[in-house]
Amino acid sequence: MADLMLSHEPRFITFGEIMLRLTPPNYEKIRVATNFEVSYGGSEANIALALANLGIDSSFFSVVPNNSLGKSAVRMLRSNDVHCTPVILSTREETPTHRLGTYYLETGYGIRPSKVTYDRKHSAITEYDFSKVDLDALLEGFGWLHLSGITPALSASCASFMLECLKKAKEKGLIVSFDGNFRSQLWSWDAARDYCTRCLPYVDVLFGIEPYHLWRDEADHTKGDYKDDIPLQPDYEQQEEVFEAFVRQYPNLKCIARHVRYAHSGSENSLKAYMWYQGHTYESKLFTFNILDRVGGGDAFASGLIYAIIKGYKPMEMVNFAVASSVIKHTIHGDANITDDAESIRNLMNMNFDIKR
Repeated sequence: MADLMLSHEPRFITFGEIMLRLTPPNYEKIRVATNFEVSYGGSEANIALALANLGIDSSFFSVVPNNSLGKSAVRMLRSNDVHCTPVILSTREETPTHRLGTYYLETGYGIRPSKVTYDRKHSAITEYDFSKVDLDALLEGFGWLHLSGITPALSASCASFMLECLKKAKEKGLIVSFDGNFRSQLWSWDAARDYCTRCLPYVDVLFGIEPYHLWRDEADHTKGDYKDDIPLQPDYEQQEEVFEAFVRQYPNLKCIARHVRYAHSGSENSLKAYMWYQGHTYESKLFTFNILDRVGGGDAFASGLIYAIIKGYKPMEMVNFAVASSVIKHTIHGDANITDDAESIRNLMNMNFDIKR
């Protein structure tokens, strides 16, 4: 069974949309807000930013409008040591609507959950002609490519380009990680599942497989080799069954990981994770914590695991470091885990937490 033992630290690149985030202060509802806090975020950008803060050579590829908002988003990434040379600053001729995608976050509190409202239709990345991109040149010199199931939902051109990225990455020998990241506001479940099915043969590290049905089986087009009644919060044996089914169907997979959330309220959650690696399923500690900002928790989990793999951690350290990264992110305003000290994450993962199930 192939593993992910690396002979050197690979350069990391990811492709996706960075958005303007507008959040009413003090847990206010949007309909009564008179001002908004401004920041930037997006799943792939969050991961590049988190890895860069931890010292990994990380680059971000996207398309943003060549205006003050687009430049501000790029400036934020660069201030966090993310390389943005691949980012395309588009003109009005290239992307007629010439806008940066936006989303509004209504932060939950107590029993009231958070709420996200997207305003990203016809953003620059959705209108750009990616046939103009030289993929050989874009991926040259990189060793790891990360993609998600969010970007292909934005437009047909994004979906087509992402598949070409996957194929080129495998041709060039890059490690590929992929997070299903289903977003019901962007496309249907069937469309997401069909597309992700096409991606999985190119993937080495898979994230976000809940609720496990994000692919179609060639035999019946409705399900793979697993039980349909497995819950969203599975026990060890149930999760191991799912992992083994994925590996049987996609033997190219070298690592599969997902976190499990227990929401006690909008302000207090617990997290743990399962990971399949080198033929074994590992279960992390369970962490209980208060929430300052939940957005990006899954991205912090993914970036934590990628970091741990790159640094050669042992399997149990890998999965615990990933969960601890997500837990720390929940205490930070904004979309990304800006922790720049891996040792602080390691200290957290070694702490004892009161377990709530």
